[in-house]
Amino acid sequence: MTTANLTLKDFTSDQEVRWCPGCGDYAILKTMQKLLPTLNRPKENQVFISGIGCSSRFPYYMNTYGFHTIHGRAPAVATGVKLANPELDVWVITGDGDGLSIGGNHMMHSLRRNLDLQILLFNNEIYGLTKGQYSPTSRLGTRSPSSPAGSIDPPLSPCAVALGAGGGFIARSIDTHSKHLAAVIGAGHAHKGTAFIEILQNCPIYNDGIFESVKDRETAADCRIEVEHGKPLVFGKNSEKAIRLNRDSLALEVVAADSADVLAHDETNPVIAQLLAAMAGPDFPVAIGVLHRQPKPSFDAAFASRKGESTEGNLAALLLSGNTWVVT
Repeated sequence: MTTANLTLKDFTSDQEVRWCPGCGDYAILKTMQKLLPTLNRPKENQVFISGIGCSSRFPYYMNTYGFHTIHGRAPAVATGVKLANPELDVWVITGDGDGLSIGGNHMMHSLRRNLDLQILLFNNEIYGLTKGQYSPTSRLGTRSPSSPAGSIDPPLSPCAVALGAGGGFIARSIDTHSKHLAAVIGAGHAHKGTAFIEILQNCPIYNDGIFESVKDRETAADCRIEVEHGKPLVFGKNSEKAIRLNRDSLALEVVAADSADVLAHDETNPVIAQLLAAMAGPDFPVAIGVLHRQPKPSFDAAFASRKGESTEGNLAALLLSGNTWVVT
């Protein structure tokens, strides 16, 4: 196995990429293929595991090992792969429907266990592959084939869900913001434990332009804020606005950048991360970057440390080790 002279082409498969023109998945794929050679890891150690959805075609387009699994179960398969071979870099590719609806249970427990995985959740706030039904992240009023009068379901925040499940690395980026996306994914890869990265991704067919305000050069400065640990939460075309925590209401508020008590980002504080994850337009900018990072023991390390215990490989000893009865 070698890492010498790897390039984007080494991670590009011979399969025809079949996403709709303008789909944000193209940009994410290209960012990943560019990033992997920089991680100084053997190509043979990369595994991409997906569920069902447009994003789940990803393993076909990566010249690596991979599994295209079943709906919502990618984290479960990834858990088995990582425990069987801890030396592998295991990437879970999922979408807002695949990961948070039918796969919500598997997602929650992967985050809780803190296995050393990278979970990339492509969020286009719609079911694309199955023709535009509203998803767990669709906004109130979203019109779709399953909600012609507009969705009345309150949406989930993927990052808030990950935080609630005990995730130790929670981040958000944008499909076409390649430099930022690569930096966030790279930071997630360096984190020991589950790294959860929400990627705001455009679906040009069923939910086109839903993130346009945070992507367009004319509006992005006012509609998104790039958070960095230890730096004040300042945004705007001229960095004239900021985020402050109201000490009375314990809620965030937008103030002038020269105001007192402007909040500085602390990625070790899950409360700040929760508040940032919930920010949304038009009243607040959308926060991108590493929202929360807190090292803690990983499941795979604990699993490896238990190998060789006295009952290992001895079924009889395990069955008779306690809570047994003799029936006469």
